[in-house]
Amino acid sequence: MEQKYVMAAIDAALKAGEKILSIYEDPKSDFEIERKADNSPSVSYTHLRAHSPLTIADRKAHEAIVAILNETPFPVLSEEGKHMDYAVRRDWDTLWIVDPLDGTKEFIKRNGEFTVNIALVKNAVPVMGVIYVPVKKELYFAVEGTGAYKCSGIVGLEDGGVTLQQMIGKSERMPLADARDHFIAVASRSHLTPETETYIADLKKKHGSVELISSGSSIKICLVAEGKADVYPRFAPTMEWDTAAGHAIARAAGMEVYQAGKEEPLRYNKEDLLNPWFIVEAKREH
Repeated sequence: MEQKYVMAAIDAALKAGEKILSIYEDPKSDFEIERKADNSPSVSYTHLRAHSPLTIADRKAHEAIVAILNETPFPVLSEEGKHMDYAVRRDWDTLWIVDPLDGTKEFIKRNGEFTVNIALVKNAVPVMGVIYVPVKKELYFAVEGTGAYKCSGIVGLEDGGVTLQQMIGKSERMPLADARDHFIAVASRSHLTPETETYIADLKKKHGSVELISSGSSIKICLVAEGKADVYPRFAPTMEWDTAAGHAIARAAGMEVYQAGKEEPLRYNKEDLLNPWFIVEAKREH
């Protein structure tokens, strides 16, 4: 993996985060507009949404990312961008999979738990991932064969260039050392399905005490990669751009994102970009 691609992805995520925060922290941003769009049939829904802080932040983040990634040899598949036909995509052995603003509910609720997700996928496997949490100024990044890292207090790269080794030097390697005596599962605040509740009940039978922690967006995968949680079951719909970056980070930290009920991990650049249900946990021994 060429260092320049990793650093391009990190730079793109940080610049996208800056664009998102410029909208998120702007006193003139009308966060009520999403509610108005839902409750005002007389007003053009499309017009309201087009001027919402979420739509503007999503678009600006997308533009910032694509401006940088378009300088690389690899095509970009983005949640916000134009979705290429599978007849074209099927020939892409290496591609970027991007979600410029993951955690739209978190953005609208203003709880800060939204992220920028950038992954490089090779032959359906995520080999490099970057996740940036703009409000917390936390950056997660991982490269296959190198490791997974968390860098705190970062808002941008210094002019003149930063090397990957310098980034690693400023970061903590994951999973982080974490001494605890009970099992922790991550559950989504807004997607706790009956299947998830059943799965958690089974965990309690197996482990006794199970603590549930919640978070938004791809931070949930990062919590397992960090070692702050043992498992994240997701028995609800997600798309490839929701998981690709987190999956790369989890893999590099010794975890895996398994298809629910199977031994196979999630795969990427499929004809149908919808993920099956999945479980993030420590890599299974075979």
